Amino acid sequence: MEERRKFRRSRVLKSGQIAVNDKARKIDCTVRNISPAGACIELPSSTLGIPPVFTLILGTGPQPCRVIWRTEQRMGIAFA
Repeated sequence: MEERRKFRRSRVLKSGQIAVNDKARKIDCTVRNISPAGACIELPSSTLGIPPVFTLILGTGPQPCRVIWRTEQRMGIAFA
């Protein structure tokens, strides 16, 4: 498989939250790898119902992002 990422991702194990909008409950997630351009996140339940655009909240603050790919419990995201 050809690597198409611009930046090399670093493996991490950080907790984060997905914020869909200001009123909805935040969804806990785990960041598995990250780069300046994006990340791979894992959810304890299904990714079904997560919209294609959301805000990822980490210790560094909120980061707008969009979904590039998804499986049952993981998503690859690009930072906006």
